Amino acid sequence: MANSGAEGGAGPGTGLGTGPVHGAPAVEAPSMITDLGQWAQAFTQPSVLVELGLLVACVAAAWTVVWALRRRIHDKDPRSIWFGSSMVDGALFPLVLLSLGYLARTLAAQWVPLAVFKVAIPVLVSLVVIRIGVKVLQVAFPQSAWVRPIERSISWLAWLGMVLWVTGLLPLVLQELDKISWKVGASTLSVRTMIEGAITAGAVLLVALWISAAIEARLLRAATGSELSLRKAISNALRAVLVFVGLIMALSAVGIDLTALSVLGGAVGVGIGFGLQKLAANYVSGFVILAERSMRIGDNVKLDAFEGRITQINARYTVIRSPSGRESIVPNELLITQRVENLSLSDPQVWMSTVVSVAYDSDVDLVARLLGEAALVSPRVLREPAPAVALSAFGADGLEFTVGFWIADPENGTLGLRSQINMAILRALREHHVEVPFPQRVVHFQSGDMPAGARPGAPSPSLREPAQGHGLSP
Repeated sequence: MANSGAEGGAGPGTGLGTGPVHGAPAVEAPSMITDLGQWAQAFTQPSVLVELGLLVACVAAAWTVVWALRRRIHDKDPRSIWFGSSMVDGALFPLVLLSLGYLARTLAAQWVPLAVFKVAIPVLVSLVVIRIGVKVLQVAFPQSAWVRPIERSISWLAWLGMVLWVTGLLPLVLQELDKISWKVGASTLSVRTMIEGAITAGAVLLVALWISAAIEARLLRAATGSELSLRKAISNALRAVLVFVGLIMALSAVGIDLTALSVLGGAVGVGIGFGLQKLAANYVSGFVILAERSMRIGDNVKLDAFEGRITQINARYTVIRSPSGRESIVPNELLITQRVENLSLSDPQVWMSTVVSVAYDSDVDLVARLLGEAALVSPRVLREPAPAVALSAFGADGLEFTVGFWIADPENGTLGLRSQINMAILRALREHHVEVPFPQRVVHFQSGDMPAGARPGAPSPSLREPAQGHGLSP
């Protein structure tokens, strides 16, 4: 009641009357409505045309600046935060337009009453927030399903803040939210403090992700092989450090005492030591693989019975893609503790072979020359080292030649290449009338096992035509 008397006594001096406290908001409301009425009346003045002309000039100038910068820098990457996929898709266009809009508003306020710029500036601020938030998330987390709901949330919050700003309700809403408070230990928190802390935390994290994405793009640009893996490790480490620093700053902005996190840190350490040791081992193994470069992005490896090309090395797992298109997600700990065959560790070249049989009466020198020429039919086969032909075995049906050749792009598949070379070999042998033998078997019947009705000494028709097949076993 003492507070009520004090405020009621102050009424005559302020012109608000001597009523109780609950009447104060009702007295302040007409002031806001009057401002809105004056602002709406300003739209009927001829000076609005001047503001519209200045705003159009700002849009044209911003468009020209962004177009000139885009053309000079030659940035055509649709994932670019500054330029995006089009002129207005990136964050640079609304930033330039906002800067020019503030300049035009300052100049126009000296001669004409403002109406258009009171709406344009909040709208441009909302556009800047939306564009920066959306583009940073798209670059930092590409092809992530959960990014789209966050982008829509940022858009809705930005437009809601713009409406509250334009209508003049934002200070009143913040004042009411500040009255909802509670004590947490020695600190006093309110809804307003939590909202402002969440916005600050989001802004700090966006800046951290933006910086890490820019560093990653510069580090991974034109990097291949071992350099790509090492730079990927540095990029992952920098992102983790920046996000951690951003979280610490965000917690400080909310008002949380960081000394209270020491207990939480101890609990996390115990959890890692017991329940999360496998997860921690995978993360540590991932950084070890990236640092020592025993396996790199683009290497062809064989783990157990799965063979393929490494396409991703993440902190927890590695993705191996087989030539058939199947992908295997391998925990990094397995790549450290188990035997892995790296087919391209020191040399990306891979040796392949195919086996050909010819008749025993064939010209061996001619066959070797034909097989070596047929192996060069594909441009994927390396000329140095050249293909090699060797008489590898004396088979039961003919001479067996092994044709070996080297390729440098096994990630493009091997079945089609082997088929192309085999077809060239078959054409070459047929053109030079070199016989390719097929398996033949001779079956002898003892007198007691001779089929009924068969004449002694007369071969069965089925035995004279082994190629047609009559279910006879060798």
